Amino acid sequence: MPIPEDVTGDEIDKDVRQELQSLPKTLADDVARNLVMVARLIDEDPEGAYGYSRVALRLASRVAAVREAAGFAAYANQKYAEALAEFRAARRMTGTVDLWPVMADCERGLGRPEKALDMAGAPEVQKLDKAGQVEMRLVAAGARRDMEQLDAAIVTLQSSELASNSVQPWTARLRYAYADALFAAGRVDEAREWFAKAVEADRDGSTDASDRLAELDGVEFVDALDEREESDSEVDDRAGDTDGSADEDDDED
Repeated sequence: MPIPEDVTGDEIDKDVRQELQSLPKTLADDVARNLVMVARLIDEDPEGAYGYSRVALRLASRVAAVREAAGFAAYANQKYAEALAEFRAARRMTGTVDLWPVMADCERGLGRPEKALDMAGAPEVQKLDKAGQVEMRLVAAGARRDMEQLDAAIVTLQSSELASNSVQPWTARLRYAYADALFAAGRVDEAREWFAKAVEADRDGSTDASDRLAELDGVEFVDALDEREESDSEVDDRAGDTDGSADEDDDED
């Protein structure tokens, strides 16, 4: 797959670069450039990211960072069985538990929420950092919702992190998940309150909390582009009417 000339491979994380030092330099550079493309495209073009991840995997399947990148690319394309296999491989290579929450979410994607809940109660969760533990809580709540256990999902999300007034990287998503669970349970007033709190914390637009809040408040947004196109259309119609009138005047003469 073609890679833009401005992608050198030096853009990757230094820890990943260190992992690639076990490879011959030319091969390491090729793998690095493909990994950069995976990172660049995974949000905007998941299929493209998946393609580059497969190239990196063919080149260096014994590098944990490559297996992890391949896992995330597969995950972004909802290829959950493949993603889970790659995450398991990466975990075997590194011995870390960082991927535990996303592995559990793959189980959800495969229609096995019970397995995800088992993982949420496993000892590995205690080894996760705070962000990882919050992510695991989100996955567990999602599994409860998969099983139509709405009240249990709400209780699962109630935590010190949810109650905290400080804004952390996970705060917006945690508040949003809580609001969404409340809404699904028919607790609309509480849901509105927590969607508003999610908006306050969502500094990078990672959720659609503002849209959900506006919807609850009955606010309807009109696309400025649509308005302009409609206005232009009305002008054209009036112009057409004017031309028609002029033609009629000529005929009368």
